[in-house]
Order: sequence, then C-alpha cells, then structure tokens
Amino acid sequence: MHNALLEEMERTIDRIATVGEFNELLKRFARDKAAETSRWGEMTRLVHFMLGGSSPHIDRLAALTELLVLALDIADDLQDRDNVEKSWMQCPPELSLNAVMGLLMGAVGELGRLQAEYPDERFPLPGEIGQLVLNAVNGQYRDLTNDIATEQDYIAVVQMKSCMLLKLAYYMGYGALKPDPAVAERMDLLAGYLGVVAQLANDLRDVLRYDVKNDLLHKKRTLTVLFLLGDDEDSYPIVRQYYAGELDREQFLAHKQETIDYIRDSGCIEYTEVIQSLFLQKAKETLDELPGDPEWKAKFSELALGKPADEPEAEAVDNSRP
Repeated sequence: MHNALLEEMERTIDRIATVGEFNELLKRFARDKAAETSRWGEMTRLVHFMLGGSSPHIDRLAALTELLVLALDIADDLQDRDNVEKSWMQCPPELSLNAVMGLLMGAVGELGRLQAEYPDERFPLPGEIGQLVLNAVNGQYRDLTNDIATEQDYIAVVQMKSCMLLKLAYYMGYGALKPDPAVAERMDLLAGYLGVVAQLANDLRDVLRYDVKNDLLHKKRTLTVLFLLGDDEDSYPIVRQYYAGELDREQFLAHKQETIDYIRDSGCIEYTEVIQSLFLQKAKETLDELPGDPEWKAKFSELALGKPADEPEAEAVDNSRP
C-alpha cells in the first residue's frame, strides 16, 4: 500500500474516531493492514481511471475501500479465531468488535459527508455499499455454518462472500462515474470470476498446511475438500472419518504425513487448478470486452490478473487477502 493511501485512511479515522485511544487503535489496525501490501484501494483507483474517471476525491474513496475491507477482515478473523498474530486478535475481542462497527458505520458516514460537501458531484451510493457488505455477511454466515454439500454450493458461497469484496472495490471506483449498465455488469462478472480464482488459490494453500489455518482441521468443505470426500471409500478413509466425527482432532493429527501424501497423490490439487484456470480464462475474456483507457487497463490487468490484458498467458494473483 502506498504511504499516501495509508495517510488518507488515517485522516478518515481522525474524522470518525473522536476518542483518543479508539483513534489510535483504529490507526494501529490500519497500519497492520497496510503491512500486508493491501491492494483493495488501488483496485478502486485503477477501475476509476480505466473507465475514464478523474474525480479529485478518488483517493478518499480508495481509503474507504481499504477501511471497509479491514472491518470485514477483522470480523472474519474474530469468527474464525485464526490469524492470531494480527493486532486486532491480540487485543480484547470486544474492542476489535467495536472497531468493526466503527469502521463500517464510519465509512458509510464518510460517503454521506462527501455528498454533502460536494452536492453537484457523483459518489458511490451508501445503499449499494450496504447491500454489497450484507451479501458478504450472508456468505460468511453460510461459510461459518459449513452450509456446503456440493460444488454448486461452494461456488455460490464464494460468490456471496469473497467475490463481494472485489465487487465492493470495483464499485467504489466506478460508482463515482455514470457507466453504461453493461459495463457495470461486466465489472461485476469480472469480480465474480476473479473472486473464485483467488479463493481456489487460498484453498490449495490451506489444505496442505497443518496449522490453525488448515481447512481440514476446521472441517471446512472447500472445492478441494469436496473432491477428497467424494473419493473411493477404501482408498484413504481418514479424512472422511474425521469429518464424520469418527476421529477426534488428535487422532486425525496422528495421520498428518499420510494425509499430506494422500492429498498430493489424490488428484484434488490438479482438479482444483483446472477449475481455477477455467474461471481465470472467463475473467480474461470479460476484461478484454471492457472498454477503457489502454494504459490504465494494462495497469488494472497487471494488478487483477498478474499481467497486461493483451498477453496470452497468466497466473492469478491472490485477490482475497491483498
């Protein structure tokens, strides 16, 4: 994250947090987020410029994007009880929860403040932002309750949860314009495809790590795990037995190396990579169809896809936790 964007975030925090200690807490969280090389605000800026925008307030909007995503990240970590090294996980949870509420409501308030200060200019609509956040919250609920039984369920949950963050970042950029409805629709499609690509990358990484972030330990049903659970019952029953409650966590951990070897040999990684490549190709085709300034479009493509739009080969970057 550029220092200028972090400074804009801190100026916003000064407006929404008037209690000294709370102000400093939010700034500490923002600095922690900035250290992740967060790219959400940059997505907002690039979408805006790619589609012909020139708003003098785009940096304030990009800062709001970062603060909204920060709020949702904090909530996600509090619910999943992981990422224990983060500053918001190392302070009393009630204070972190208060930060979530302050950041969400503060961001909505900032949009209203901008509109009041500049009544003749166009800004993203608070109602649209609220709906995107609500969609992500609904997706998070399904994720927390493990409401996934099929591949179709998995894609639906990802579309509701992870993809909504990209849609939010993009909308914060083009919502300050008046784009053709078809362009807005393509931007939403692009966010949907790239959100799945990024989530699958996370799933591939998490299924092979045996720590608090491992999806198997939490009995999550990702696309990769669904492949394993659908495997021949006689090949390696340990994963299925753990998910069915026939083995406890300690018993499952006793088979750590065998499970890792089984995952690598099962074909689930290759299968997930094939699905990922299909969504990546859809994303590339959708981006190619979008209008926009060629220079800014190339910059946006490099951030979103890891390459300029006109190059034939690409590897996706992880856009779920920039």
